[in-house]
Amino acid sequence: MAITSTPKIRPRALVRASGGPRYAVALTVDALGTGMLRPFLLLYGVTVLRLSAPVTGIAMTAGIVVGLVCMPAVGRWLDRGARSTVVAASMLMQVLGVALLLATPAGHAWPFATAALFLGIGNQAWPAAHAALVATVAHGRERDTALAAGRALRNAGLGTGALIATACLAGGATALQALAAVTGVAYLAAATLAWSVHLRADPAAVPSEGGADEPAAPAPRMRALLAANVVYAFCLNVPEIALPLVLVTQLHASPVWSAAIFVANTVLVVTLQVPVTVLMSRFSRRSVLALAGVVLTVSYLGFLVATALGHGWGAPAVAAVSVVCTLGEILYAGSATALVTVLAPAHALGRTLARFELSTGFGLAVSPAVITALAPHGPAALWGGLAGATLLSATAVATEKDQGKRPKDSGAGPNGSSASTSGALSAAS
Repeated sequence: MAITSTPKIRPRALVRASGGPRYAVALTVDALGTGMLRPFLLLYGVTVLRLSAPVTGIAMTAGIVVGLVCMPAVGRWLDRGARSTVVAASMLMQVLGVALLLATPAGHAWPFATAALFLGIGNQAWPAAHAALVATVAHGRERDTALAAGRALRNAGLGTGALIATACLAGGATALQALAAVTGVAYLAAATLAWSVHLRADPAAVPSEGGADEPAAPAPRMRALLAANVVYAFCLNVPEIALPLVLVTQLHASPVWSAAIFVANTVLVVTLQVPVTVLMSRFSRRSVLALAGVVLTVSYLGFLVATALGHGWGAPAVAAVSVVCTLGEILYAGSATALVTVLAPAHALGRTLARFELSTGFGLAVSPAVITALAPHGPAALWGGLAGATLLSATAVATEKDQGKRPKDSGAGPNGSSASTSGALSAAS
């Protein structure tokens, strides 16, 4: 386990490393829009469009799954040097999705499914595009911190947007339509700001690791890491799906407990993501990712014990253990993408990130079905199954050997790549 000195958090430098002030505003506006719409998309389909809940759910799931198909194309686009353009395009896809949503007549499922598809493409493409942009601007452990800051900022925006949307729900269908329209405007504003950064990379200018006469290093396979990431991604849906399901159906607790756990999770991620990532930067990224799996495993076993307490003490115990689960989520989010950006050669950064985000998206897509299928079989099946799979994944991450040796980060660009900013870095200053 490699140990290095811990860098300090410098807010102004962190903003520059994250893409600059304009890009930070774009991320905030985009997150607010997503927070206002995404949690209530199902409600929009049922309330405004008068679709049945099963039809609405199937359309949303299909949109997410089909959206994953776009990831290889996104990776190739990034590897041709595009950065801020891809981020802006992912936001514009969501603008198109909202426009189709507003134009969908009541009772028509296919236009709603198409809108969900475009929203899904935007949501799936954004993480890889954002990570590639940050990897172009920031290097070394500064990149890890910038990625963590982006996640904290996004969670803050998502939480605030969800609160705004919740306050608007009393207005019924009309309020939901107005909320969707505001979301579309927010996505359009965010896309404009992201595009204005004008950041590109020039991977073709990077010499191969072995010298100018040798071919560039191949993209890492990361088979164990990608497989493990599918299981790791389940932790992102535990506060939203698994815990409410257990609290309401098994412990017969008030829904207030589920809401409190979700709020606590958001607050902890926003406040601790950057400090914890900086603190853990003294260790290797792979070691931190393996540790995240261990912490998540402990939390799943803690949920198993908590649910055994039954009605009364069960809900408070689940809430307490959820803090441990959130800490595992923070460790996972702060190390996984950062590890991928270091493993990937510059010429294949986009494709490597796309493969990683594809595994994340797949994990998020299947986790609701897996969780709801295991829950009726009892706490041992749900939490014991998750604990076993996560511990196995952590072991695979810890024992996987990296292909070749990556060059040290330089000031030129991601893994030594050069960046063509066209004024972007001056905007970031």
